[in-house]
Amino acid sequence: MTSRLVRWCVVSMSLAMALSACARGTGGDAAPKATGTYDPRATFQGTLTVMGIAGIDEIATTRIEKAEASLGGAKVRLIEGDLDIQQFLSSVASGSPPDIVYANRDQIGTFASRGAIIPLTACVQGERIDTSMYDKPALGQVTFGGELWAVPEFNQVQITMANAALLEKAGLTVEDVNGTDWTKITAATPKLLKASGKIGFDSKLPEFLPLWAKANGADLLSADGRKAQLNSPQVVEALEFAVGVYDAQGGFAKVKAIRDSADFFGKGNQFAKGELGAMPMEQWYVNVLNNVSPKTPMAFDTFHDKRGNAIAYSSGSAWAIPKGSKNPQAACRFAQTMTLVETWKAAAQARLAKRKAEGKPFTGVLTGNTRADEEIRKMVTSGGRPWDDGVKAVYEASAHTFTLPANPADTEFKKAWQDAVNRVLNGQQEPKAALDQAQQEAQAALDKAWG
Repeated sequence: MTSRLVRWCVVSMSLAMALSACARGTGGDAAPKATGTYDPRATFQGTLTVMGIAGIDEIATTRIEKAEASLGGAKVRLIEGDLDIQQFLSSVASGSPPDIVYANRDQIGTFASRGAIIPLTACVQGERIDTSMYDKPALGQVTFGGELWAVPEFNQVQITMANAALLEKAGLTVEDVNGTDWTKITAATPKLLKASGKIGFDSKLPEFLPLWAKANGADLLSADGRKAQLNSPQVVEALEFAVGVYDAQGGFAKVKAIRDSADFFGKGNQFAKGELGAMPMEQWYVNVLNNVSPKTPMAFDTFHDKRGNAIAYSSGSAWAIPKGSKNPQAACRFAQTMTLVETWKAAAQARLAKRKAEGKPFTGVLTGNTRADEEIRKMVTSGGRPWDDGVKAVYEASAHTFTLPANPADTEFKKAWQDAVNRVLNGQQEPKAALDQAQQEAQAALDKAWG
């Protein structure tokens, strides 16, 4: 599943225009209503079609088997591959959608507002789903207009990762690059650059602007999802700092060229080769590093805001039921079972068994179910330092998350701020001018969508 998340980050912007162009034809202004009688004792026949699952592994197959068994007879058919937004929206518009879809949480607001998915009020009540087991920020990201529109599944957060040998060589510690003091990062960057010869510190732009802004006390969007706040002084300052980190290393183009040529998922990754000093990064990369380069000297910590508090930008996946689903109750049962505590524990056991067979530690699985996370954490096996430090940082980060609220223009909003960051990185605009433009574009999109 981690590879699915990576691929999603790569393709999401290329799909943004498709979403904007196609979504208006899916359902008009009126939100569709859930239909059918929900009985938690019901069994189902036929086929349940699932769209959007990629990267099938033991975590997925274990849960899919349990979800299929819960249907009492119906068979699950997977349309494998990352969610093709245009294909999905076209299927809804034509009246032949899949029964359930696996989407990114930040897509749910747009899907809901355009009538492409149905609200889950009847699903939750009829199947007696205990929503208190789900992570609150994750639930907030799939709640729109006072109703729940999707069931959270995986979760991802960021922590600070660094090459411990390079830190020592530069006379630094991981606390110098964990975000608490930006002046320390500024001072550490050239030292780590000298030690690595490649990249000292990667601020992970454009995708991590929300994290840097939050660390500086700012949210990109108002809590009600209606007002863009992209050109606030705190956001401008955050962008200036994060871009300045690249400028101190010869510019973003140079850093990006090194980043793009790296064997990111292989044993020759930048940390293993001593070519990268430090960066904030999603938690799943701890598993990647432990798997492909376990002897790499690493240092881990949570990412911090300027006041020293641990923070992480929470994102991830969710299950939604399309308008026109042939069997919304079976789809609801499937989503519930896929995300139950016992289902997650069974999947974690499968991963644990595989890791034991490989002679490797089990570093956990981060889900959108907080109770499941508590149980899975008890199953984690020690890999010794620094990997135990990484696992500790991941679970601490997951307890201090924030999200951007659901809104009907989430794709256009994201495109506005990412385009602004890219213009700055490419030398086309200064941060203030780029964010001023983004503010106008984002607010226009929000006003139109909310209107």
